[in-house]
Amino acid sequence: MTIADRDKKYLWHPLTQHKTHPDMLGITRAEGAVFIDESGNEYVDGIASWYTCVYGHCNPHIISRVQEQMQQLDHVIFSGLTHEPAVRLSEMLMEILPDNQAKIFFSDNGSTSVEVAVKMALQYHFNRGQKRNTLVAFENGFHGDTFGAMSVSGLSVYNGPFEDLFLEVERLPLPTGENNEEVLKRFEQILKNKQVSSFIFEPLVQGAAGMIMYDKDGLEALMSMAKEHGVITIADEVMTGFGKTGTNFASDQLEVKPDMICLSKALTAGLLPMAATSCTREIYEAFYDDEIGRGFFHGHTYTANPLACTAAMAGIELLLSAEMQAHIKRIEALHREFDQKIRNNPRVKQTRQLGVIYALDLDVEMERYGDLRKRLYEYFLSKGAFLRPLGNTIYILAPYVTTNDQMNILYDAVESLLEEVAVVG
Repeated sequence: MTIADRDKKYLWHPLTQHKTHPDMLGITRAEGAVFIDESGNEYVDGIASWYTCVYGHCNPHIISRVQEQMQQLDHVIFSGLTHEPAVRLSEMLMEILPDNQAKIFFSDNGSTSVEVAVKMALQYHFNRGQKRNTLVAFENGFHGDTFGAMSVSGLSVYNGPFEDLFLEVERLPLPTGENNEEVLKRFEQILKNKQVSSFIFEPLVQGAAGMIMYDKDGLEALMSMAKEHGVITIADEVMTGFGKTGTNFASDQLEVKPDMICLSKALTAGLLPMAATSCTREIYEAFYDDEIGRGFFHGHTYTANPLACTAAMAGIELLLSAEMQAHIKRIEALHREFDQKIRNNPRVKQTRQLGVIYALDLDVEMERYGDLRKRLYEYFLSKGAFLRPLGNTIYILAPYVTTNDQMNILYDAVESLLEEVAVVG
């Protein structure tokens, strides 16, 4: 019996309606930009397995470092104890994060990094004697699946059954460059009528919404207004962090720096679950008090796991290497060349790129997880390309080590799709 057959007995997969999509693809091995199924078929991982394995699957540098660490210290609780991997990782993160960041709080995944940020922001004001319970976020943003993270997310396909239970959130349209003044006025109204604790955003690119890219100046104007009103700005860099936008963090491209930054996914290069929430010294000092209750009483069993910290350190070393930076520039250039080839195709509604993120919208109406999306996904697999469309958006965010030939497998799959009337309709 195959892995895929055995899977059906007990497993429940994320983002899956098992009655209509019962079949999973059994994977046995992965290396570099490729993974291999149990029949021996190879697929180029065109999305770095949800933007995590950016330095390639089973990267020998990361694996060797973690193997060495696991012989010495596997795990200890992080309440009352500390260890070298956590301390050194915090030092390495501070070397590359924006200069205003001062403290790091570790957790387990992207959702928890946001949960931590939202709770910190609410308690920051509480500790200062202010009741500020309203959060502000962009329409169609996605920040995770836990309740605080869901509250600030705007994609109803994920949130529908729970929306009546959420924290109080006001939403803003994305600034496009043309509507910046209107969005700023809307924010000003909210600030006047509500007690706002924080403004959370995915900087420059909304990932799950379809790799939607928006106006930098508009974002900075909102951040500046937030700071003028004592509102904490939270940059959710879970997807954008660690080189994907062409800089270490999307926030590096902003002159106005966020007060808090959420990190996960590529933080550990896909090897182990881990997240981090960084903040300014001012935020930290609002919790620094003789009264125990003013501390931040939030904790995870695997906080600052030494193996995950070690994987993250090895990943940062790779990110900063000349070789990896050259790979990032190479893929940026390949995307630009590909864009010139397909942007005027009649089936392409729009294309966009930032760093190694490339996206195109098909000129067709379709459901996010409907039958057409399933056909597109299966079509790409038949071409040796692992790509997961977000509704009518096809995007490529491959590992930085993906070779030119492997990138061409992804590009060829997209090009051939555009010629397939039977698939696209």
